[in-house]
Amino acid sequence: MNAAGPPITPQGMAALRARYHHLLSQERPEIVEIVSWAAGNGDRSENGDYLYGRKRMREIDRELAYLARRMKALRVVDPAAQPDRDRVFFGAQVTIADEDDAQRTVTILGDDEQDASQGRIGWGAPLARALRGAAVGDLRTVRLPTGEKEWEVVSIVYPDL
Repeated sequence: MNAAGPPITPQGMAALRARYHHLLSQERPEIVEIVSWAAGNGDRSENGDYLYGRKRMREIDRELAYLARRMKALRVVDPAAQPDRDRVFFGAQVTIADEDDAQRTVTILGDDEQDASQGRIGWGAPLARALRGAAVGDLRTVRLPTGEKEWEVVSIVYPDL
């Protein structure tokens, strides 16, 4: 883990490790077995199991290499240990309101953990960058593809230890 790399929560790192372990210990051995069986059937040029298996093995190997590099570069940050809970930092669950007083709650997590449909936005997202360091009552302008939009920070919540 890198001391200055992109942040990720302990849960996010555990999910990446679980994916890596699943690929390495389950999916890849299954594909290797299929490819070995298919290779023993003779002509490999028109053997669908062999061709698909080799292709899938390359995909798994690429993903394993990506996950290994990513896990090495990431910095695990526990949001519950945040000392300054009055400002928006990594791991904060922030409720914001726009000009029409429509409220939205987002949680700022690592880019590997983002899922906009569940209100989890990545640390590098435009909204997250605009909210960094904000306190309750602060107004922040976010530049979106549709134009600029102003948000007010209504509340900031961090997970408990």
